[in-house]
Amino acid sequence: MRTLAIVLGLAFAAIAIVYWLVPAGSLPAVFPGFEAGSPRVHLKHGVAAAVVAVVLFAIAWYAGRSRA
Repeated sequence: MRTLAIVLGLAFAAIAIVYWLVPAGSLPAVFPGFEAGSPRVHLKHGVAAAVVAVVLFAIAWYAGRSRA
């Protein structure tokens, strides 16, 4: 559980960075928000992905703490 949460957290952190740095026209076509030829950056999509990453890291921390 902990490892899965960490891996997914890293993936969502990478997705957030992509959303913040890549214009909508250059996003991979499988990403929500892809708009052919659009120069704008999807800030809200990146924030949402970052929030999901933080929640997954919190789950990983909670799952990995000592029970004693």
